[in-house]
Amino acid sequence: MPHDTALIAIIAGGLVLSFLFGVGAARLGLPPLVGYLLAGVAIGPHTQGFVADTALAQQLAEIGVILLMFGVGIHFSAADLLAVRRIAVTGASVQIVLATALGAAVAHWWGWPLGSGLVFGICLSVASTVVLLRALEDRGLLGSFDGRIAVGWLVVEDLVTVLVLVLLPALAVPLGGTARTAPDGGLAATMALTLAKVGGFVAVMFVVGRRVVPWLLERVARMASRELFTLAVLAVALGIAVGASVLFGVSFALGAFFAGMVVNGSDLSHEAAADSLPLQDAFSVLFFVAVGMLFDPAIVLRQPLEVLAVVLIVMVGKSLGAFGIMLASRHTVRAALTISASLAQVGEFSFILASLGVSLGLLPREGQSLIVAGAIFSIALNPLAFAATARLARWVGDRPRLSAALERPRPAFDVPPPPATSGLHGHVIVVGYGRVGGTIGETLTEAGVPFVAVEQDRVTFERLRARGVPVLYGNAGRASVLQPAHPERARLIVVTAPDPFQARAIVEIARQANPGIVAVVRTHTDEEQAYLEAKAVGIVVMGERELARAMARHALELWQASGAAAVPGDPDRAPAGARLRRESGGRLA
Repeated sequence: MPHDTALIAIIAGGLVLSFLFGVGAARLGLPPLVGYLLAGVAIGPHTQGFVADTALAQQLAEIGVILLMFGVGIHFSAADLLAVRRIAVTGASVQIVLATALGAAVAHWWGWPLGSGLVFGICLSVASTVVLLRALEDRGLLGSFDGRIAVGWLVVEDLVTVLVLVLLPALAVPLGGTARTAPDGGLAATMALTLAKVGGFVAVMFVVGRRVVPWLLERVARMASRELFTLAVLAVALGIAVGASVLFGVSFALGAFFAGMVVNGSDLSHEAAADSLPLQDAFSVLFFVAVGMLFDPAIVLRQPLEVLAVVLIVMVGKSLGAFGIMLASRHTVRAALTISASLAQVGEFSFILASLGVSLGLLPREGQSLIVAGAIFSIALNPLAFAATARLARWVGDRPRLSAALERPRPAFDVPPPPATSGLHGHVIVVGYGRVGGTIGETLTEAGVPFVAVEQDRVTFERLRARGVPVLYGNAGRASVLQPAHPERARLIVVTAPDPFQARAIVEIARQANPGIVAVVRTHTDEEQAYLEAKAVGIVVMGERELARAMARHALELWQASGAAAVPGDPDRAPAGARLRRESGGRLA
């Protein structure tokens, strides 16, 4: 293949094979990403036939990471990041130390020196940006509180990775590697300089970027050119990501994430997210192809036990560590299992760290191959990890005593005092006050129906309390939290939380206090609806089905109305569709 067409060849070959292998994987009941990984193996240097340019593939994968993190940042405000800072910083730090220790211990058992073991362990401790975000998006968890914890955890891991990448050359010789030029002043100066650069980048983004970027997008939007607006969005995402790497030494992913966060301050953030979505999907597929190209299948035959050890560290050791950290921080079992499954893989930053370790003489080539193998298997098995955690959450949810033993309530001083609810009678309890719960609350308020909300997102709770909305803080799946809402005197309880196991627990607690209370529960899938109906929780509403019915009803009404004959010159006898568009000011056009 001529060099001047190498980029075209890898994009075309990667996308075509990804489509074919992805369809094949889906037909076999496997996640499509397994097919994408196999497509990468097929065009990689370790298999016969066409061999794509590995270096170009890695750069395309980086574009996918940039666009994906930019999209996440658009839906992630500074308040969201600050709301999960404690668990994200503590959890990521402890989990990195734990995974590094496990990797170093296994490497020592294999006879590797301490420096090699530490680098090996750090590589296994870093989760893949693309895999984590795709998994959360596929399950509708990205905007949830658990999803925000996972993203915050990811940001902390990214910051730690940046620090390690800068410090590793300075530590190479003490750890048994080869010397590399380091900044004058030694380790302390290197660390201080790195932290100053990261702090400077964050300050520039929040002081300057938060004003300039929304202003720029609004000016471009006024030009009424969709192409220019899309170009502006991509220029912001890629320009800030690359500029952050060149000027401040932070990773592309971190730069893109903060670029998305400053776009979040614009009224055009949703349009910007929609414009970048198709490219996100295409380049995230090429990311999996790039990972597959690094995999040498022969290592599974040469070192099967070592590969198994790596997979166990990544999928069992890291998951158990994250699970314990979440429970120790007084989060729910469901949240702990979600974070555990989210982090049960390794990816792009692991390869960067491994490559640096090899170049410094700190990591043998064998270690790099094992890391890639561990990444391949953990990424391919990650959907199964989510499925297993869902089953485990259901199993724990069916055992209230076990759930109560695992979940420790937060201390009293950490829970704000509830509003005065002692006078409520015949009221409604709304559990979860997000987009769905908020709309229900507004409707009840307009109708003069008394209600009390129960919200476990601290940021949302503070906002509602400031607005004067009657709201209680905490997990309504605990009797002590739901009791101040007085379910014994309520007529109706509406559960909008997306977790079916939590919903069942909430309804059971409410019915223990009031057997006659009517329950309305929201769900997302047919499986969840069947589970809740089997448990007789009340009226189960699947949002997507109700939305489809409403859209179909409106479409049918408009179709029937637009069939009236038009009379020239008489605007009152114009087709109904035209009259609707005119009366709505063109909004139905």
